Amino acid sequence: MNNKIDVYLVCNAKYHDTNFARLELLKLLAEQEDVWVKVADSYADIASIQSSTLLVTYTCDLCPTEAEQEGLEIFLQAGGRWLALHGTNALVELVDGKADTPDKAPRLMQSLGSRFVAHPAVQNFRVRVTDRTHPLTVGIDDFDIEDEPYYCEFFGDNHVLLDASYKAPSMGYARSDFGLDRDTQPQMYVHQVGEGQVLYLMLGHCTGKYDMQPMVDVVPVTRCAWNYPIFYELLRRGIRWGIGQ
Repeated sequence: MNNKIDVYLVCNAKYHDTNFARLELLKLLAEQEDVWVKVADSYADIASIQSSTLLVTYTCDLCPTEAEQEGLEIFLQAGGRWLALHGTNALVELVDGKADTPDKAPRLMQSLGSRFVAHPAVQNFRVRVTDRTHPLTVGIDDFDIEDEPYYCEFFGDNHVLLDASYKAPSMGYARSDFGLDRDTQPQMYVHQVGEGQVLYLMLGHCTGKYDMQPMVDVVPVTRCAWNYPIFYELLRRGIRWGIGQ
């Protein structure tokens, strides 16, 4: 391949180690010699996103404006691909000491195919491969991982590639019992939007020493899925999927 591939990376994840995640994703993108990356901390430059082949996002509590949500939808409808990681679908507010997740960007969540609602504490759980023939998962076996298990609301006809089972309540969240009635929780799926697609990977929590301020002054550095080679393999496959390889 001798054609430049434009990739747009948005990294801005409240309560997460944005600097660490940004660096790791840039190193992975740099493995592709035809990829040219533009980095931002918001969705404001919709024109650049729409001119890119792939959008990669590692965010939390980053809410695009209505115009930006429309622009993201147009990007997908026209054939764009979006690798959405971890908290991209999470919009969080603190209400009376509890974390709440109001549905304040429904257009964004419909585009993504899911909306984060709550999560229990970081824990070990087993991830199962639900489609062993898909290029994104072929040759991958079920694996154990330590991460932040998500409970989400899902939209549309998502093609689930990885799932897991856990039943721990989400202490500290307003909807602490959400998701406990399900036997499985999707961990990675492909979501079609027009001619484009979203690949959503729930895994990938990380926290730096000062990332929970002002609630907590310092916390232990946490890397979770980033400690596991299988997570990097999934990211590499996601990048190759996003650039058409």
